Amino acid sequence: MKIPSKDDWLMIANNFESAANFPLCLGAIDGKHIRVIKPEQSGSMFLNYKHYFSIVLMAVTDTNYNYIFIDVGAYGKECDSAVFKQTQFWKNLLNDRLNIPSSTNKLGTDCDLPYVFVADEAFVLHEHVLRPFGGHQLDELKSTFNYRLTRARRYVECTFGIMANKWRILHRPLNVSTDLAVDIVKTCCLLQNFIHKEEGIINSISSDSTTENLNSDLRQLPRSNSVRGSLTSNMIRNKFAEYFVSPEGRLPWQNQYI
Repeated sequence: MKIPSKDDWLMIANNFESAANFPLCLGAIDGKHIRVIKPEQSGSMFLNYKHYFSIVLMAVTDTNYNYIFIDVGAYGKECDSAVFKQTQFWKNLLNDRLNIPSSTNKLGTDCDLPYVFVADEAFVLHEHVLRPFGGHQLDELKSTFNYRLTRARRYVECTFGIMANKWRILHRPLNVSTDLAVDIVKTCCLLQNFIHKEEGIINSISSDSTTENLNSDLRQLPRSNSVRGSLTSNMIRNKFAEYFVSPEGRLPWQNQYI
């Protein structure tokens, strides 16, 4: 998958703003376990925290349920941000090789904010990667941010679900070599992008598709214990949170869900 151009990123960001009400968002990040039959002489390397054998699909998706980036084949025993930090996408992000648009004052805050990716608690906070606030006793500011982030992040969950429902081979453990299992998953991802481009999104979603049954065979990665990011990362997250409760950025119904 080619790296999007700046114009491509801006189009993705516009779609997230209109569809998910999350401005400056370039994609949703998540990882899923793909079941496999235990590879020979692999010990416990592919045994995950759910006690079955798997490889990890790490992905970044857009609001059209397309894959922007995938990395397939990490050991099932690995989890959360450890897998993401081994990907070429993360390395390119750190080295500013993703053509990401420059920071902007589009939200009217007192400083320029960068374009970001949204992720769940399994990932570490970063200047370009936002995760929810941790804890249970959250104030309105943090609860609102978590709700708005979840609305944007759901697109990657739905993308996984559409793929699992479309390609039923993913509903059972892959009884093939590890290399072939990786190729199968990559092919499913590419075919999903191709079908959406040629036939539209609706053809990938059957009438019996629900979040629960679509994701039943693609298990979520365990949560990370790493909560703290840099001071800059925390400041950026706080600025987004403040915007979401401001008159300019709030949604009329958001208080009903926090």
